[in-house]
This record gives sequence, C-alpha cells and structure tokens, in this order.
Amino acid sequence: MRIDFTKMHGAGNDFVVVDGRAARLPADLAAWVRRVCDRRRSVGADGVLILVPAERADFRMRYFNADGGEAEMCGNGARCIARFAAGRGVGGPELVFETLSGPIRAEVGPAAVRVHLGEARAVRPERAVAGFPGPPVVSLDTGVPHAVAFVPDVDRVPVEEWGRALRRHPEFAPAGTNADFVQVKGPRRIAVRTYERGVEAETLACGTGVTASAVAAVLARGCATPMQVEARSGDLLTVDFRREGGRVVDMTLEGPAVTAFEGHMEWSDEQG
Repeated sequence: MRIDFTKMHGAGNDFVVVDGRAARLPADLAAWVRRVCDRRRSVGADGVLILVPAERADFRMRYFNADGGEAEMCGNGARCIARFAAGRGVGGPELVFETLSGPIRAEVGPAAVRVHLGEARAVRPERAVAGFPGPPVVSLDTGVPHAVAFVPDVDRVPVEEWGRALRRHPEFAPAGTNADFVQVKGPRRIAVRTYERGVEAETLACGTGVTASAVAAVLARGCATPMQVEARSGDLLTVDFRREGGRVVDMTLEGPAVTAFEGHMEWSDEQG
C-alpha cells in the first residue's frame, strides 16, 4: 500500500503526520510506527500523528510514540496536527479535536499555533524521590505525566542517566513518567530539557513537558505567567494558565508548527 505523509515539527519535536480519512493504514500500526520513525532506515521522527474522523469534534488525533505505543496526548504534536487539519479544510483557524486525554481547542495563526490544554491533574508538590540521584521533583499531568526537577545549569544535566532513572521509577509505576530538567532564568523565563517516555531519549522539545515545567516553576519557584520557555532546539514557546484556588486551569501552549516536507512510502502488512 502507498501511504502519503507530511513531515512536521514543533520546535524541533518532529512527527510523521497522516490523514487517516484518506489513507489505508497498516494492520499492525505499532510495527509501522516503529519502522517509519527509524532515523536510519526510514523517514525518522519522534512520533506519528494520525487524523481520523470524530462525531463531536472537527477530528480526532491519534498519537503514537516512536516505540509504537499509543499515548494520551502530545503538546507539540497537537499544534502540528491542528495546522495540518486547518490546511486541509478540517475546521477553520479555530478548531476542536479529540485526544485520549480529552478535547483540545486550537487557534491556528500564520506564525504560531496555540493549543488549550485544560487543567493540570495529579499535581504533587516538590519532594525527594527515593534512590534518585538528582534533585527533588514536582510531578503533574498536563495531558501525560511529568516529573520536573530544578537544576542550576540545564546544560550540565546528565539527561539520559537521570531521565531513565525517573522514567521507570517505582513511584511513577505502572505507566511511568516523562522527566523534565528546568533552569529558572528569570521570573517569566525558564530553559527545559526533557527525556520523553516512549521515545526513551531526550527530544529537542516536548510540549506537555514545557507546560508542566512552567506550571512547576510557578508553584515551586514563584515564577509568573505568561512564561517564555527555551526548548533544547533553541525555539521559544509561551505557556500561560490561571490559578483557581488550588487548581491550575486554562493552560495554553503557543509555538511554531512547521511543515518540513511531504512524501509517501510503500508498505505491505507482511513487513509488520
């Protein structure tokens, strides 16, 4: 079968995007995702986004990490698929789509896309994690789970070592967590590096991680919003939200969503 795709990235976090309304998809999606995300043997990406129809929204986003596992949400992926959909007449410059984490509203502009991520869940205050060699963490769910640790210099963090240690730590079992390492650079500016669950490596940016890091910086370090966040790619993203009593609500993430190229690949289910 021929599968048409678009290669996109949000602040360097890259995706293979497929219109599932028009394409025949492989029977073994996990095997196909692993193959297409392989940077040496195929297109290469941090994950795959598939646009499929929805009854109560403009469309539904399915997101698969590079390991083939389907995840609840992806912040940078949400911005990319919103631009992809708008460019194909699915909704307008303002649209709503479904994810496993809940509905997402997006505003697609010429230079950036803003997504509304709702309320932070499962927020736990800064604390030491038994056996973890790094600093204390704040944990929360901004669509997917994150553990956020503050460091004096983000460039000197052993992200692979510490990221793996948090990713599968028993405290975050059974689903595991993403791990974010944050340097506070000012009252409204932070720099973030993220070890992503499902990619099992550091990525150039993580949208839900950027959002989680900004929330943690306000809660644990007295920072303020709107906040500028430096991703590892060098791109700047903007995070905003409101505090309503003890809750964190109306989270938004704004940043680039860029088409790199379009192409197609041949696939037979026997390859899976």
